[in-house]
Amino acid sequence: MKNYTLVFAREHKSTFDSIKDGSKRIETRAATTKYRDIKAGDILTMSCQGEKFEKKVKNVFHFKSLEDLFSKFEPNQIKPGVKSTEEMTKIYYSFPHYEEKIAKDGILAFELE
Repeated sequence: MKNYTLVFAREHKSTFDSIKDGSKRIETRAATTKYRDIKAGDILTMSCQGEKFEKKVKNVFHFKSLEDLFSKFEPNQIKPGVKSTEEMTKIYYSFPHYEEKIAKDGILAFELE
């Protein structure tokens, strides 16, 4: 079992809080080498503005595309309040270089306990 740290920017504090309170149980990241080795049983330390907590990874899913991700998970499972795949796609593509990263490496979904 390994421990990995996922850092959330200030503007994503609501996502951090949703993971903390358990209302968000799926966290996603572009499947870059930084996150590719995370496995079920590993511990993710969530960090935002000096606040930290830990969640255990129940399952890891690697998808080749957002379409594949959305065939398994509804957008509101990934980000509570988001109702459509179009809205979720816009959110992903608003992150720096995410469109290219997902096209190249795919996307990981971490199911949290």
